[in-house]
Amino acid sequence: MARSDFTQGIRLLATPEWNRGGPEGRAERRRVRRGRFMAAHTEPVAVFLIGARVNRWRSVRGWLPVFMAMPGMLKELTAEPESGFLGYRMLLGPSFGEVTFVQYWRRAGDIRAYATDSARSHRPAQSAFWRRYFTSNGAVGIWHEMYAVRPGA
Repeated sequence: MARSDFTQGIRLLATPEWNRGGPEGRAERRRVRRGRFMAAHTEPVAVFLIGARVNRWRSVRGWLPVFMAMPGMLKELTAEPESGFLGYRMLLGPSFGEVTFVQYWRRAGDIRAYATDSARSHRPAQSAFWRRYFTSNGAVGIWHEMYAVRPGA
């Protein structure tokens, strides 16, 4: 990954870009709103939760590549609205060394298509993860969940 790619990846982690959204600007989206709200959507969406936890801090070669791979995948996805990727939020914690991404996709099939496409960043990163996982004795753990949400739900 070139230096500018890394810089852009870090910027994406700090300030997510959304492929779908209203006409409001960034300041309006960041404004604190009081009350209870529900997303109004007329199409199905998929919510994908993916997280990582560092289990062995001394095994840097086991966990650092995992954390370095995510910015590249986010950059790839935000650059291609036709991928079905709509946006994300990054959450830190609840413990030190844990991070979770809440991702929003057009549909569950788009997530599966991205995950299995060998021409995209995810598949090589996944293969490299499994090779390192067994040699690093579980230095990092990854988990994920996917939820399909019906229109109006």
